[in-house]
Amino acid sequence: METDEIHNEEGDESPLREDDDSIVPIIHGTNAQNLVEKILRNKIMSCTYWKEHCFGLTADTLLDKAMELQFVGGTFGGNRKPTDFICLLYKLLQITPERDIIVQYITNEHYKYVTALGAIYFRLTASPVDIYQLLEPYYNDRRKLRRRKTDGSFDITHVDEFIEELLGTDFSCDMVLPFLPKRHTLEETEQIEPRKSKLDDVVDQVEAVEEEEKNNQEENSTFKLKLKGSNKRKRNVEVEQNEPEPSRKESRGNDEGLSIEETNKIRIELGLKPLK
Repeated sequence: METDEIHNEEGDESPLREDDDSIVPIIHGTNAQNLVEKILRNKIMSCTYWKEHCFGLTADTLLDKAMELQFVGGTFGGNRKPTDFICLLYKLLQITPERDIIVQYITNEHYKYVTALGAIYFRLTASPVDIYQLLEPYYNDRRKLRRRKTDGSFDITHVDEFIEELLGTDFSCDMVLPFLPKRHTLEETEQIEPRKSKLDDVVDQVEAVEEEEKNNQEENSTFKLKLKGSNKRKRNVEVEQNEPEPSRKESRGNDEGLSIEETNKIRIELGLKPLK
């Protein structure tokens, strides 16, 4: 029985087989499957993992496979065999699940490779503003990821580094990513609010602590000055209280403003005994 061949919009003459889910939505002006280059598509559909594990997957059953992932990566080895990660990504592009499902992939807290799979799918398919708003919070995600390198070996990266690769470059997992405008361009055109980093909150907290310490120092300095003035007045009162009273003779003489000799002279003239 003859079957009709369905050609993609870019003129790719290779038919979409029945196991490609045939009808795939248009994303960024092209068939969603074409977001993966033809050579990589052919490698994916020829590999054992695709044939044994990806045929007939739905958005729900694909999640079960994604939870089994052990590393991220594109292709590896001399014949550039596709990883399980890139196979499931291609299957997602065929299925094109609803946005809410992909958001759940990304925001789940228990399966980091599901987060990574959802993130790269979202980077391939979503609008620039949505990409920045949903993926930027994961700059703070320090969960470790194993990455399979092209030579077949593994190295360690982190979720935040993977997100940085998706937002800051045009190539990831052996795939060319769609053009993504720089963030400052979107800010200048007021399409997106300036990003507030968690470091800004830390800086604000440090500044608040420093301001509080400064105010406390000023209050302590004011208190010390007041205390010093109070102690000085107290010492002055004590000195006045401890000073000896002037002798009666000195007091009498001083009261009249005369010396003792002058006072005695006056007393002699008056027939009084002189003061000693």
